[in-house]
Amino acid sequence: MVRTRFAPSPTGYLHIGGARTALFSWAFARKHGGKFILRIEDTDQERSTQQSTQAILDGMAWLDLDYDEGPFYQMQRLQRYHDVAEQLLRNNQAYYCYATKEELDEMRERQLAAGLKPRYDGRWRDSKQTPPAGVKPVLRFKNPLEGYVTFNDLIKGRISVANQELDDLVLLRGDGIPTYNFSVVVDDLDMQISHVIRGDDHVNNTPRQINILKALDATLPDYAHVPMILGANGERLSKRHGAVSVMQYQDDGYLPEALVNYLARLGWSHGDEEIFSREDLINWFDLSSISRSPAKFNPEKLHWINQQYLKKTDNTALAKLVVPYLKKDECNIANGPDLSCVVNLLKERVNTIEELADASVYFYRQLEPSDELKDQYFNKTSKKLLTELTQNLETIEWNRESIHEAIKTFAKNQNLKLPQVAMPLRVMVTGEVHTPSIDAVLELLGKDKAMLRIHQHLNTIVD
Repeated sequence: MVRTRFAPSPTGYLHIGGARTALFSWAFARKHGGKFILRIEDTDQERSTQQSTQAILDGMAWLDLDYDEGPFYQMQRLQRYHDVAEQLLRNNQAYYCYATKEELDEMRERQLAAGLKPRYDGRWRDSKQTPPAGVKPVLRFKNPLEGYVTFNDLIKGRISVANQELDDLVLLRGDGIPTYNFSVVVDDLDMQISHVIRGDDHVNNTPRQINILKALDATLPDYAHVPMILGANGERLSKRHGAVSVMQYQDDGYLPEALVNYLARLGWSHGDEEIFSREDLINWFDLSSISRSPAKFNPEKLHWINQQYLKKTDNTALAKLVVPYLKKDECNIANGPDLSCVVNLLKERVNTIEELADASVYFYRQLEPSDELKDQYFNKTSKKLLTELTQNLETIEWNRESIHEAIKTFAKNQNLKLPQVAMPLRVMVTGEVHTPSIDAVLELLGKDKAMLRIHQHLNTIVD
């Protein structure tokens, strides 16, 4: 059975790169009817926090990346790591190293001075000397001294590394806490992981992990290392270019299904398909279609995809998502039109829920035009025109068609182009120049509120 895992370290939030790795692992398991496991690798006690753990769980839940087993926590499995370490020690596949930090630093300095690659020199590998008093030893793995570690990466192809390039890595630190390369091997073994799908920053760890797995007579999983995500500028992803918490995208008004769609297309493709459902992703997903080159994060493309999802989202559901933003903007939802109708009018003009909320504000709270807009549109001429127009509007049935016809007829009778009437009217009613058609806005806003706002502004214009 296919068994994949996502194994983040709780030393920060769930970022875009981690979320994509989780998505690929999840999609592969779902495609093959397998299991997807969540594992929290929290052995870095200095940097791991409960807050980060919760941020990871929240991010997974928001993206709806449901896991079948877990979350498992490494710090709750310490005894198991010690048991496996004892097994390696008994089989002469591991040994205690008593080298002090000072000795190791001196060793590296000498190697660097000689133009050599810094690496542990194996001084305690087969040592018969008496261990020094007062030194807490680390446990090191006896890496093979000859031959090669070769594996077929399902994305990168064949990779081969000489064992001479690998030193005897630490399995257990002096305080008994396992290192990453040891704990991940034991976990993958115990959890029967069939496919390790992870970022390609782990490629160099894989030969070391394979050697430990072989020492334990374990069946090796298949490995697939996903290229990293770069910013739109081709450099390492920064906060300015998208390297923020997944939950920040929720705060910024993105739909989770849109972000999942975008992440899936970030380095993976199925023909020319841009917009596809979660079901499509599961049916189409395969590792062979993942690019070997780094993907570039494109905020404009994410905007576009999110807009496509906004357009087809039910208005009532969308309105519920808009409410928190409007309340934060001190808007009284009860003091205005049906929000689902407002959403229906505006949603094709925006990219995010936050933008949708911003565009909705003037329906629930009067916005004061800027001084520049007042100077441009509020004058004696516009006062005369809008005074006459409002007299006409007072007499009509308040619906979009009647409003449109009244404004159009008035402009024609005044020998004016429609914008010459509509623009000052729009600024008085909304405080803005960019809105949907003014007849649609006036219909939704309601006659009483619209007239009140117009008259308030007309009264401020000096004759």
